[in-house]
Amino acid sequence: MQSLYDIPAPAKLNLFLHITGRRHDGYHLLQSAFMLIDWCDTLHFSLRSDGQISREDLNVPLPADDLNVRAARALQQATGCTQGVHIGVLKSIPAQAGMGGGSSDAASTLLALNRLWGLKLSVQQLSAIGLALGADVPFFLSGRHGWVEGIGEKITPLALPESRWAVVKPDAGLETKLIFSDPELKRDSEPAIITGFAADALGKTFSFGRNDLQAVAQKLCPGVNQALQWLDDKGLSGRMTGSGSAVFAHLQHDIDVNDAPIAFQVKLCSSLDVHPLLGWADSDEK
Repeated sequence: MQSLYDIPAPAKLNLFLHITGRRHDGYHLLQSAFMLIDWCDTLHFSLRSDGQISREDLNVPLPADDLNVRAARALQQATGCTQGVHIGVLKSIPAQAGMGGGSSDAASTLLALNRLWGLKLSVQQLSAIGLALGADVPFFLSGRHGWVEGIGEKITPLALPESRWAVVKPDAGLETKLIFSDPELKRDSEPAIITGFAADALGKTFSFGRNDLQAVAQKLCPGVNQALQWLDDKGLSGRMTGSGSAVFAHLQHDIDVNDAPIAFQVKLCSSLDVHPLLGWADSDEK
């Protein structure tokens, strides 16, 4: 049976996240800088000739109709492919953390099945399918760090220096819809410009802007405050990533994490140069 094993799906950090407005359909307009990091889920794919899509949870239970299954089904429907797949999912990226784990899994599924099924779709074609699955999926398909705007669909590649990060996920997670529906959420940040961010990032301070969701998240989830305080006790300036409960801080040197509360997931991460699956589609870059 033809198979693809140990396919990575990396997490991301939002180095900043500003909400600049809201569309008439209720979707929020944002600006953010997304950085790929080496905290990864691992996926396994085995070809099925009967057209069925099945999934095996290798460590933690997932919803029956998770993003991996939905991505495979969407790719079948978009292309008329009659082949199937069995997907093994080994989760490492925490859920409801704001690190894009589900969207990254979906992107890696689309890229892997594009190769396993011999579809030869371009990144643009895969992104059109991915956007319907989640706003962050096109970013992971793009293969590089990105300046992200709109509802997540406008992506400009970013060149960022190598960097190290302490990432802390408290026990509790956060549901995106709870934050975005909160009346206290700041929705009127002034639009930023990419050159202003780049000047900061190239200086390796990564202190540009803020996360507009953080104040609401701290109100809803005490664990966010606890994680930020733990980083502060280490002399680090923490910030929340995305719309989940994980926080992060830029490292000049590694720190001892053995004193972290037992409920925390703490990982010292490095930025990635590019997505590990860059080039797995018939990209328009060729």
